Amino acid sequence: MRGAATQAMSDVVEERQQRRCPPAAAPLRAAARRPAGIVARSSHTALGIARRSRLASGPGGLQQNANLFLREPLESAAASMNGFWYRKKRLYCEQVSVAKAAGTVGTPFYLYSQAALERNFQVFDSSFREIPHLTCYAIKANSNIAILRVFRSLGAGFDIVSGGELFRALKAGADPQKIVFSGVGKAQEEIDLALKHRILLFNVESAAEMKMLEERARSVRKVAQVSLRVNPDVDPRTHPYIATGLRQHKFGVPMEDAAELYRIASRSRHLRIGGIGCHIGSQITRLEPFVDAVKKLKGLVAALSASGIHIRHLDLGGGLGISYNDEDPPPPEAYAKAICEIVKDMECTVLLEPGRVIVGSAAILVTRVLLTKQNGSKNFIVVDAGMNDLLRPSLYGSYHAIQPERVNGRGLWKADVVGPVCESGDFLARDREIQIPKKGDLLAVMNAGAYGMVLASNYNSRPRAAEVIVKERRMKVIRRREGFIDLVRGEAVNPL
Repeated sequence: MRGAATQAMSDVVEERQQRRCPPAAAPLRAAARRPAGIVARSSHTALGIARRSRLASGPGGLQQNANLFLREPLESAAASMNGFWYRKKRLYCEQVSVAKAAGTVGTPFYLYSQAALERNFQVFDSSFREIPHLTCYAIKANSNIAILRVFRSLGAGFDIVSGGELFRALKAGADPQKIVFSGVGKAQEEIDLALKHRILLFNVESAAEMKMLEERARSVRKVAQVSLRVNPDVDPRTHPYIATGLRQHKFGVPMEDAAELYRIASRSRHLRIGGIGCHIGSQITRLEPFVDAVKKLKGLVAALSASGIHIRHLDLGGGLGISYNDEDPPPPEAYAKAICEIVKDMECTVLLEPGRVIVGSAAILVTRVLLTKQNGSKNFIVVDAGMNDLLRPSLYGSYHAIQPERVNGRGLWKADVVGPVCESGDFLARDREIQIPKKGDLLAVMNAGAYGMVLASNYNSRPRAAEVIVKERRMKVIRRREGFIDLVRGEAVNPL
């Protein structure tokens, strides 16, 4: 059901369970002291869910009973690592019932835990406390202005890749001197807007871009702070679509060309050398690619310094992954320790550009079951969210855990979870063992905070979903659901 968006108050009263939790739940309570959704093996582990198909490894290597669908739920929202938890077999975001939120705003919608957003940022940022640094949240991961304001209030800078993202950052109250402009194809008007607001750095990715930047700075009588994004030729071992650090990728300049470009910049009255950087990819789950890239960057900085070019900012990009299924990425503390060990003797301020690791685990996509069907031996669960709402499974073949809003004991069903979009590639999960649903049931697509709403579209003339944020017992719509009139706004009815 798609309803009008209004603010709602949850009537949840915090209730402590009187019975002692079984041993299987104890490691989860201990893990709750770790960052939200960052160290956990996966969100279905954090929720106390174990897949029936195999033994699932939980926190601390605990082998969970493969025949259980739901273990004893966590005692309270405070014990949940990512803001989502079960109470009396119903799913909650902090202290707000997912069912009540759905009844208020309709489905599908994205639901964010503000506590998880804040905790994830603080854990990441504090991991680098031993060195001068600035954490610039990568807006491309999730660009909702209300979410940007959460991070701005925590002292974040911002990594942008378009004029539109610059506009969003400024609307959120960002300090322009904490904004870094990346991207391989900056348009003239985007450069002009960034020059007008005197942003911290332009991450330049080609000789042609440097020439354009100098021309635009001269025309408006400004000085642009430049940082070359170099390509360290490091394999991040991630999905090929989100790998950016190899020679065959469009991003950055070859390391061997950097010195000459810096010499050109040093001779310009309208360019000022501000830094150097790299970004090797996204959803990286091993430390070695990061370490290799930073070591190469450090060597280049030393060579530049010997030639009289001094670097003040070292931009290390982002890319640290999260657990969607069985991935085991390093926690921010381990990532920071590895980086700090290399750069601690460099006289630079380190810029970091996390995105997914901050927002990924802090949201779910809530969708309603429209119907179930069988084509021979193949089972389908048709829901009202499609690839236009969450593109990652269709685009990358990505895994997102899918959990029931209400645990009902009906047993499990192996099925594809598909949307209403007219494409065979419109799916949220394939061959997934899931609680047997019925029409009207709510499902939660987990770890949907990064590259979810930002990739949403109006394909099949489907209005885009609402976005809702929760803080303790309060709920607020931070993006209203689109209506049919929004689909045609800006279009001309009559042709020539």
